[in-house]
Amino acid sequence: METADTPTLILHNLPPSALAGIDLLSFTTTPRFQGVKNLPPGFHFTYVGSSTAFSERHGVWFEIPKNTSSTSTPLIITKWEGESETLVVETDSTAILRWRANLGSLWQKSLTPYRQSTTSAASADDTEELVDWDKLTSHITQPLLSRICAGEAHNWTLTSASSAKRDIESIPGLTAQETSLQVGEELHFLPVDLRQTWRQGATGRERTDAAQDRSWALRNVIEAHCGNGCGEEVVGELQFCFLMILTLNNFSCLEQWKRLLTLLFTCSSAVETHSALFVLALGTLRLQLQHCKVADNGLIELADEGGSLLRSLLVRFRRGVERSQGLDIQDVMDELDDLEAYLHEEHGWQFGGSFAKSGVLELEDGETVRMDTTAFDEEDETGEYAPQIVDLTPEQARLLNVGGAEELHHGLKKTSLRDIESEDEGGESERGDDEEHRDDEEEYEEQDLDEMDSRY
Repeated sequence: METADTPTLILHNLPPSALAGIDLLSFTTTPRFQGVKNLPPGFHFTYVGSSTAFSERHGVWFEIPKNTSSTSTPLIITKWEGESETLVVETDSTAILRWRANLGSLWQKSLTPYRQSTTSAASADDTEELVDWDKLTSHITQPLLSRICAGEAHNWTLTSASSAKRDIESIPGLTAQETSLQVGEELHFLPVDLRQTWRQGATGRERTDAAQDRSWALRNVIEAHCGNGCGEEVVGELQFCFLMILTLNNFSCLEQWKRLLTLLFTCSSAVETHSALFVLALGTLRLQLQHCKVADNGLIELADEGGSLLRSLLVRFRRGVERSQGLDIQDVMDELDDLEAYLHEEHGWQFGGSFAKSGVLELEDGETVRMDTTAFDEEDETGEYAPQIVDLTPEQARLLNVGGAEELHHGLKKTSLRDIESEDEGGESERGDDEEHRDDEEEYEEQDLDEMDSRY
C-alpha cells in the first residue's frame, strides 16, 4: 500500500472549475482535487486563476530539496483566499501539523501524481514538458528568487499584475498612489538600461562605441549585481522571466526578457571574455523558443513580423562574433548555428546570404526607379542612423571648448594647403601687401572648391 511519504503540494479551498497549474502543466480543477504528490527535487512553480478565462493568476515558487527523509518529508501548503482572490502560503505551524496528520486520508483520492498527464493517456508533448522543466530552471536559485520576489524560502509569490517600477505606465488623470504597486507586487529585476550603456563621464567616441557594442554595460551588470561574477544569474533571470510569461502572462517579465536578450546579443568584445555565458544564453534561448508553442497568450510570437526583434539581434550578434578572436569563439558559433538551424526549420527564418542593399527597379511602363531593398543599418550609419550636422548654440560651444559656427568657418578659411606647405618649408605665411593677400585668398578658396568637386 502506498504511504504518504513523498514531497507534496496542497492547493486548498480552490474555487470550482478554477485554473490550476504546476510547472508547465495546467488543468481545470474539480471539487475533489486537493493537490499534487510525488514531487521531484528542484524548483517548482504553482499558480491558480479564479477561472479558465483570462483572469489574473497568482503563483508561488517553492523548492523541494534533493535529500529528504521520511521524518521530514516536504509539505508545501497553499490556500485560496476567496475575498481577495489571492493564493497565499500557509505559515501557521498548527495548521501545518494538522494537514500533515490528515495527509493519509487525502493521499489516494484527492492528490494527483506529479507525472500524471492531464489526459487519460500521456502524450509526447506532456512528457516533454515534464522532462524539460529541469533544463528550463537550471540556473534559478534561492538568492535569485529572493531578490526578484523579495520573499523568503517557499514563499516567493507573484501575480500577473506584478511589475517592475520601470514598466508601470503613466496613466493620465491618475495619481501616483493610484498607479503604485501594492505590497508584494513589485519585481526587482537586474537594472538593464539600454539607453545608457557607457560609464559615467564617458564622452565622444567612447560613448559611441559603448552604444554600438554594449559589452561594458553587460560587464557592469555582472560585476555589480551578480554574486559569482560569471553572469549565470543573467541566464537565471532570463529563465525566470520566460516561465512567468508562459504561466502568468506577466507583461513586465516579457519586457525584461526582451531587455536581457537585447543586452546580450548586442555585445561583441564580451564574447571573447565571457564565451561560456553566451554559449549558455544561446542554448537557453533555443530551448525556450521550442516551448513557445505551449503559450496561449500570444505574447511571444515568432511567425511573420512577431520575431523581427529577435531576428535582427541574431543577425547583428553573428557579425560581432565573426569579428571576435578567442579560443572559445567556435563554441559560441556552434550554438548560434544550432539556434539559427532550428528557427529556419521550424519557422522558415532566413539567415546569412548576400543581399543587395539598393538597386534599380523597372516598372511596367518602362520607367526605372532606384529603391533600397534593406532596412536601415545601425552599423553602416544609414537611414535613421545616419549622422547629422547641427548648429551649436553659444552655450553648447562653450561647453565643448570651441567657438561658434562663424568662428569655426573663419578659422577653417584661414588655413589652406599652401599655408601648411609654406610653414613646413620655413617660408613666410603672411603678406605685407593687402591686395596680394586678397588675391591669394581667392586663389586658395578656388583650389579648395576644386578639391571638393574632385572628391564629391
